[in-house]
Amino acid sequence: MAAMKIRSLAVRLFLAAAGWSLALLIVAGFLLSGLYRNSVERNFDERLHVYLKSLIASVDWNENGEIAKVGNVGEPRFDTLFSGWYWQITRAEAGDAPAFASPSLWIERFGLPSEAGVPADEQGIREADGPGPQREPLRIVERRISFADSSTAYSFAVAGNQREIEDEVAAFRSSVIWALGLLGAAMAATALFQVLYGLRPLQTISRQLADIRGGAAQRLSGEFPSEIDALARELNALVDANSAIVERARTHVGNLAHALKTPLSVITNEVAGARSPMGRKVAEQTAIMRDQIARHLERARIAARSNLIGVTTDMRPVLMALARTMEKIHARRGIAISLTCREDAVFAGEKQDFEELAGNILDNACKWAARRITATVEVSSSAKKGGDSRVRLVVDDDGPGLNAAERTEVLRRGARIDESTPGSGLGLAIVAELVQLYDGKINLSASPSGGLRVEVELPAAPRIV
Repeated sequence: MAAMKIRSLAVRLFLAAAGWSLALLIVAGFLLSGLYRNSVERNFDERLHVYLKSLIASVDWNENGEIAKVGNVGEPRFDTLFSGWYWQITRAEAGDAPAFASPSLWIERFGLPSEAGVPADEQGIREADGPGPQREPLRIVERRISFADSSTAYSFAVAGNQREIEDEVAAFRSSVIWALGLLGAAMAATALFQVLYGLRPLQTISRQLADIRGGAAQRLSGEFPSEIDALARELNALVDANSAIVERARTHVGNLAHALKTPLSVITNEVAGARSPMGRKVAEQTAIMRDQIARHLERARIAARSNLIGVTTDMRPVLMALARTMEKIHARRGIAISLTCREDAVFAGEKQDFEELAGNILDNACKWAARRITATVEVSSSAKKGGDSRVRLVVDDDGPGLNAAERTEVLRRGARIDESTPGSGLGLAIVAELVQLYDGKINLSASPSGGLRVEVELPAAPRIV
């Protein structure tokens, strides 16, 4: 499956910042937990060594070099049964029960590091881990002591419950998670603020471009950060270049029309009274030339206007005026036009082109309708935001309608389905050409009222209030 692309620059920047922050916080959490565990374990071992020294110091020896009694070590947990803290003194040559043990150990014993083969360090101390009488994990330190004139050696051992290390580390880890979580939330909020604040100039450019597209402004204005100031200048240059190109195109079209019309008029006048086959043929072909030139010049004019930035047309007043005009023209037939159009329906193009497009659709509907025509304009939701939005004009009539083959044929220039109805057969063909030039869509289908439905989709623009 292809990776999903994130199209929002703000989201990408925020996710990148938040992702790196999260990764760093996780690494920091592990490092802090590891360092704290090392510190707790080191302190734990130091306590065991202190207790071991206290145990050795509390022993009273008799004249034979044997232990007479053991005093108080100074840790209450050694007196609490199975507290997890124990000490025991064992004769080195005996592997049975210890000679002396803390009250917490009762009659039990724990294994010694020397029994597991752990070597002694430079100070004669052995360290190892092992199970306790309640199967709790113990940390054990052991030291062997004997008098020089005595054959009896004793192993002094102190053990502590390592669960205390885990509990302390877990408590610290919980605190670290809460602290780093709050820090992460603060860093995410900071990153979000930085992204939104940093991209605000781009939002300003976006709004101003929407105003230019909607006809409320001609250029980008204001001061921009140095990083995007060049972009703003290039966009202004592009807008100026577009306007200049359109103006040159209009001028060339006008010059071409003027240059061609005069010779054609001269030829037409010269052959107007000719009765010969040659004269009639020249007159016929001259008329065709005039029609083709007018058609292509009109297409060039519309194409130039359709690419012009900032030209918009409110659709509602144009459609209302056309509906009133068509009802008056066809008043003898009693044609009624029902119009539904929202106030925010705005066509991204020139008023003259929309009048020609909508006028041809309504005129065609009036010619074939029996009594009623319904015209509806729908606006896509994105039109209100100034995005790549569309408006949809739907015109239904209650006439005889067209079959599938006739719907395709009627969009060709000059094609007429019924010769009994007045017209040139250019109406819907002109509509199709206009729709194509504005990068729109046209669709013919059966109307719910029995006649023909004409659907036209055109580019929309935000309404300038």
